Amino acid sequence: MSEKPIGSTWLKQQYQLSNIKLSHESYLGTRSKVEILHDGTIVDTYQKAQYSLKVDTPLSHFEFALKYDDVQMSFYQAVLKCIPKTDIIEYIESAPSSKYSRKIGFWYEFLTGEHLPIEDRPNINYVDLIDSKRYFTGAIVKNSRWRINKNLLGDVGFCPTIKRTDTISKALEHDFSESLRELTKNYSPEILTRANNYLYKKETRSSYQIETEEPTPDRIERFVSLLSNAGKKDIGELLIEKSLVALHNQIVDPRFAATGFRDFQNYIGQTTWNYDEIIFYICPPPEFLPDLMKDLSITAIKMEGVNPIVRATAVAFGFVFIHPFEDGNGRIHRFLIHDLLSRDNFLPAGMIIPVSAHMVNNLKLYEEALEAYSKPLMQIIKYTKDKKQKLNVLNASEVEGYYKFPDLTAQTEYLFKVIETAISRDLPNELNFLQSYDEAKELMKQRIDMPDKLIDSFIRFTHQNNGVFPKRRRSTFHMLKDDEIEALQSIFKAVFTSGK
Repeated sequence: MSEKPIGSTWLKQQYQLSNIKLSHESYLGTRSKVEILHDGTIVDTYQKAQYSLKVDTPLSHFEFALKYDDVQMSFYQAVLKCIPKTDIIEYIESAPSSKYSRKIGFWYEFLTGEHLPIEDRPNINYVDLIDSKRYFTGAIVKNSRWRINKNLLGDVGFCPTIKRTDTISKALEHDFSESLRELTKNYSPEILTRANNYLYKKETRSSYQIETEEPTPDRIERFVSLLSNAGKKDIGELLIEKSLVALHNQIVDPRFAATGFRDFQNYIGQTTWNYDEIIFYICPPPEFLPDLMKDLSITAIKMEGVNPIVRATAVAFGFVFIHPFEDGNGRIHRFLIHDLLSRDNFLPAGMIIPVSAHMVNNLKLYEEALEAYSKPLMQIIKYTKDKKQKLNVLNASEVEGYYKFPDLTAQTEYLFKVIETAISRDLPNELNFLQSYDEAKELMKQRIDMPDKLIDSFIRFTHQNNGVFPKRRRSTFHMLKDDEIEALQSIFKAVFTSGK
């Protein structure tokens, strides 16, 4: 291969960090080119004449990575732990005002927790830590020591990165909130109220269905109540342990109520026919939970003002990957999506988007969004499992950064797609159905004056049988003549196919 590695690619090879997957690889070659591999990795080749380094040292490659490669904090952390502190001090002091030497100093102290014996930078201009044109950023916290605008989405305990990909940038061109408000103008207040009441229950059942659970009526009502109050509690208060435990215990079987975050190693797997177990995801070791959950709350607060869908992704998917409870994490994760969208006024008051309904009907896409995070982890984590199925992570220190600094770009793209589809197709379909339902019911009642429950049953049976009244249900309507059944069926077809 004529191309030579540079930046993050060189550092990965130099320090044998094969357990970390780079999302952006850089090489030097005779001509510039860009390739996208099947797994989404971007491979950039730069012309040697323009991009060759003055000195071939780890820190010069690190500076190149800061300029041209993706921000990968877990990778930065691993690299900076490999470079001798004396080398870092010397590199910074050789160019004390350089924004890249200052960034290196900041990243070192932030990611390793160690203080460099270097005086604070002089009174020079502040620079942003990460590029807001390439990444979503949080509220700025000024770091006077390095004269850095710390614009991360979270803090060292939990800090996601989300790239501004072409897919996300294109989605951001649409004003989804305005589309929702325009949609509501096409339907009567009565239809909207009934649709919302129905969708709250549908969303609840779908959220349980994703986990192949059949909730009792009282658990459905509790979850509906939670959804209807989404966004009303202060986000910092909602995400503390006490509040999340209370939330958890409202949606799970009382026999499995939690008293706090888990204090044991959890994992997600599936038992096969011969009682072997396939493990899909190993949750963070329990000793990581305090910092992860504390800074998940910080992320939620710092992202106030960021696009609501991006914020909802960071908090909701961040939560489900942390997995602080033994059970119920998925339902809380999907509740948090609604909560963040509601509190950011993305939705008109009282409205809900059928997110879980879309997920359960397109389960493969949902699973792919989850696996985009879990699969790379499963390639690098090492563990043992005893006869009692107790799992023990062997390289916790090596994978800690993967949990603390997740790249949630793929999950953000996914949630944008879910919400776009829900607004453009799923929600209008629900509203149109209810509108057609009311129209059909009124016309049927004009044709035959029979009880509402019977008309409701006729519409439901016919709808479930693709517009044809099923013969097996004929006995339920024994009081009707054949021509009357035919007339009611014709009304159904006329109303429900008129809009197609």
